[in-house]
Amino acid sequence: MGRKKLLRKCENKHIPNFIMSIQVMGYRIIVGDVQESFHCVKYRPVENQLVIFADDTNPRWVTACCLADYSTIVGADKFGNVSVMRLNEDVNDDVDEDPTGTKSLWDRGLLSGASQKVDSVCNYHVGETIMSLQKTTLVPGGSECVVYTTMSGGVGILVPFTSREDIDFFQHLEMHMRQEHPPLCGRDHLHYRSYYFPCKNVIDGDLCEQFNSIEPGKRRSIAEDLDRTPSEVAKKLEDMRTRFAF
Repeated sequence: MGRKKLLRKCENKHIPNFIMSIQVMGYRIIVGDVQESFHCVKYRPVENQLVIFADDTNPRWVTACCLADYSTIVGADKFGNVSVMRLNEDVNDDVDEDPTGTKSLWDRGLLSGASQKVDSVCNYHVGETIMSLQKTTLVPGGSECVVYTTMSGGVGILVPFTSREDIDFFQHLEMHMRQEHPPLCGRDHLHYRSYYFPCKNVIDGDLCEQFNSIEPGKRRSIAEDLDRTPSEVAKKLEDMRTRFAF
């Protein structure tokens, strides 16, 4: 113990508070701050520098993070929100840390931030603090999904839609379920899922799954509005489950 030491090769002191997560893909490093969301850092081996080239405009108290691809970040905060953020194709990660050329890397104030920002693609309020996020496949040969676990022991998955037809179907099913099967305590479903950030590009699978538990008359009414039979709607829900999970 104590006979060997790690050498500090380079550092960056521009993370506002303290770091909660670090994810690496290629030369890009995604750093999650405890209070100020995510910072995208590029490592330059020639100059031996860590340069922040993009960050987020929304404050997020990060608890977990994973990378969906080279430009897409899936993150969660302690208030029970899960978000998907993406770097645009025109984002340049070869920005200059110090365009003046004086190499005063540590003189820049924290409020100046990065010149480029990530775009918020999806927002969704889960309702429980998410402690871990993992991109994986749950069935052999199945499609990839993002699995999350919560502080109180809940497990859920975020699955991507592969066709516009599926998106339209589940959007309309969710809309009808909000009207025909409101929450027991009378709270508005959309307001709850948009508790901190407006719900964006995410469909509540838990609400759609309750289709099989409502009254037969309401099931037939919803299915007719979707130009399907109740059994076809149930089969569509089952196909979505078996494609990703079980």
